[in-house]
Amino acid sequence: MFEARLQSFDETSDPSRVAPRLAALRAELTRRGLDGFIVPRSDEHQNEYVQKSAERLGWLTGFTGSAGLAIALGKTAALFVDGRYTLQAKAQSDARSFAQIHLIENPPEGWLEANAPAGGRIGYDPWLMTADQVKRLARAVAAAGAELVAVDSNPVDAVWADRPLMPPAPVSLHPPRFAGESAARKIARVKKALGKTDALVVSDPHSVAWLFNIRGGDVGYTPLPLAFAIVPRDDKPRLYIDGAKLSDAVRARLANLADIEAPDALTSDLARLGAAAKTVRFDATTAPALLSQTLEKAGGKAEIGTDPTALMKAAKNAAELAGTRAAHIRDGAAMTRFLCWFDAEARKGKLTEIDAVAALETFRRETGALKDLSFPAISGAGPHSALPHYRVNTRSNRRIEKGIFLIDSGGQYQDGTTDITRTIAVGKPTAEMRDRYTRVLKGHIAIAQIVFPRGTTGAQLDPFARQALWQAGLDFDHGTGHGIGSYLSVHEGPQRLAKTGVTPLVEGMILSNEPGYYKPGHWGIRIENLLVVERREIKGAEREMLGFETISFAPIDLTLVDSKLLTRFEVAWLDAYHAQVRKLLSPHLDAPTRKWLAQATRKISNV
Repeated sequence: MFEARLQSFDETSDPSRVAPRLAALRAELTRRGLDGFIVPRSDEHQNEYVQKSAERLGWLTGFTGSAGLAIALGKTAALFVDGRYTLQAKAQSDARSFAQIHLIENPPEGWLEANAPAGGRIGYDPWLMTADQVKRLARAVAAAGAELVAVDSNPVDAVWADRPLMPPAPVSLHPPRFAGESAARKIARVKKALGKTDALVVSDPHSVAWLFNIRGGDVGYTPLPLAFAIVPRDDKPRLYIDGAKLSDAVRARLANLADIEAPDALTSDLARLGAAAKTVRFDATTAPALLSQTLEKAGGKAEIGTDPTALMKAAKNAAELAGTRAAHIRDGAAMTRFLCWFDAEARKGKLTEIDAVAALETFRRETGALKDLSFPAISGAGPHSALPHYRVNTRSNRRIEKGIFLIDSGGQYQDGTTDITRTIAVGKPTAEMRDRYTRVLKGHIAIAQIVFPRGTTGAQLDPFARQALWQAGLDFDHGTGHGIGSYLSVHEGPQRLAKTGVTPLVEGMILSNEPGYYKPGHWGIRIENLLVVERREIKGAEREMLGFETISFAPIDLTLVDSKLLTRFEVAWLDAYHAQVRKLLSPHLDAPTRKWLAQATRKISNV
């Protein structure tokens, strides 16, 4: 019926392999004179999605989640994951080899301080950790009377016999009609932002892609070319990238902007800057510790702080916003075709979670514009919907039966990145389901319609999404929203709607609006649309005010809404949103789907 071509459902983890792999690593550590080693889930850029060759944590422990860390000592070892991945880690790893520990409640630093052997040498790969991470770990190891030691080569790689190596993916130029600003102008803005700092190391590939108006294919789900750059305040930038990724035409265009260098020239160039006593800024969240260490060892001064490209990239220009709006209408039509299909098929009782993912991917692919998924779809039926970051595989695949089904997915289009979640009732929902769903919807509406003064942060707005849940003694444990890129990462910073969202929101930022509720072991609910921060003109206002434009369009399941819990204002918002969905999407749908959409978006008073 449908075939999923972009998302793999097969997990490579096998708990039975964990013990022999840990034993092999310990033997290699002994050979190197090390008493332990720290294995983060990261690559040289701290990317969320990494190449298969960088999945060292997954290979060693079996755990394939997107965040975690392992520490292997001579007689004990631990795997640290956060609350999103507790169940996944238990299923994929071997608890006899790795004690499974909550990353937040018992951080690795505390565990190291308690378990590192006195006089021991604990190794780490300085390419895979930031300077701040190294400092924290070094303090913990020192408190235990041990020493933190940087390795020249990663010992995991030495024992990973069949480690996959990805061929270099070609780099493409991001067209001006989508970028909206020339790379030369972006570089000039970055140089101006440096002030008295001599140079900036751009270590985040998303920022490299944005700065030079290029895209690539080195990792899944995000069109990234893995690369570094140095932007001197008073000189031509240098771009460090595998030349095999560059066609003659792309190389010629980039050569007008920067000197093209091989990746292994980066450290020697930093050593030269250090020898000249230059001050260089490094991004605290993405720059590997090795780079600042190299500069300082040569005599330079490292500024560990914020890469100015992050905020520049976050505030989308007019062309980027026009592109993302077009992408969301296209994606919304695909999503609506899926919802119509699902409504007819789910009641037959034969669909599985993988069937749903494959169908939605097919509808997106039939737009003719899909480049990739923006992340592995979350397709959860029944108790799986209560796992906010559940990823279906061939072993966990569940039949979709009466109750709740949740699907969270998105696409990468050249003009924009999408991310949308819908929770659907299969059969007649219970009163409890309708109550919880409506409270989540109230929080979603509260964020969608809020007006706030310039300077407001995401942390200040986050409680508005939770009020209706709090009133019933309920809550959800993830943030309300994350930033979104422009044909880049589906999880972009620094903007966030969350307790940790400290960045003031400005016009042009794109964020998700996705409050939820989860009843472990039973079902879960999440409603997600994307928002654009926009200026709001208010007559008589004494301050500059901002608000949100909703740019995701697909029906919200009315069978789960308890209208008695909604205010007149909330009813008006929902009716207006559905009217906009019909207006924007109907021209892109066939007659049967338009008919279904009209019924799915009827006024709430007619439900």
